[in-house]
Amino acid sequence: MKVLESKAVRSFIKVADMGWQMGWHEINGGNMSYRMTSEEVKEIEENFSHDGEWEDIGTSVSVPDFAGYYFIVTGSGKYFQNIKDYPSESFCIIKIDKTGEKYRIVWGLTKGDRPTSELTTHLLTHSVKSRATGGKYRVVYHSHPKYTNILTYILPLKSEVFTRELWEMMTECFIVFPNGVGVLDWMVPCCAEIGIATGKMMECYDAVIWPHHGIVCSGETLDMAFGVMHTIEKAAEMLVNVLQITGGKKNHTITPDNFKKIAQDFNLNFSDEFLYKK
Repeated sequence: MKVLESKAVRSFIKVADMGWQMGWHEINGGNMSYRMTSEEVKEIEENFSHDGEWEDIGTSVSVPDFAGYYFIVTGSGKYFQNIKDYPSESFCIIKIDKTGEKYRIVWGLTKGDRPTSELTTHLLTHSVKSRATGGKYRVVYHSHPKYTNILTYILPLKSEVFTRELWEMMTECFIVFPNGVGVLDWMVPCCAEIGIATGKMMECYDAVIWPHHGIVCSGETLDMAFGVMHTIEKAAEMLVNVLQITGGKKNHTITPDNFKKIAQDFNLNFSDEFLYKK
């Protein structure tokens, strides 16, 4: 099977293009990665080249639990708007070496480019989420949604505040991300420190907000990660509109007792602290 015929690769392209259509990826903003299954690798590995040089994942960074694994990863400086039309130039498939400290491109980025500059963040987040979910989570997706970014200039940069405010916008938010959303302090992107901080926060959350920058989401599938991102951004847009219309006051909202009823009916686990800290 050719690489671009693979269901995993086609799904990667589809979700990347949806993100572009949503307006979340200005110029070369955002990045995405997917940890492939062994079956997906076997389908297309005859197309791989293992002649490339091994490169460091990052300074003093290793993911030994992924030794020998393959990831689909967007390229550094690449535009999401081009992924659909120029896939082999826009993303790649990498293999992690036996130490978990290096990677090698085995397919794609045909013009000699590199994987995303935030590869360290991706792999560290993959490692955390894989351990936390028994290997189920395979996707890390980072984008720059407009309204979520706007809220980082308005709300206190606290996980409990963002979680409660977003939950209150739609009943579905509580169902889609019952464990809430994490919020980091502002940090320089593309460095090991933000990758480590994001990975640590991902032990509790499936989505982490980078103030004045964007969101990182993780999920079992590409559609799931995109769906969580979409839900957060829709709720953020609604909150911005409500604050504009009412001057910052909500006349009605979902109450703590309402949330408890939802959790009971949908069998959801959640943290009570988000119901009262705001």
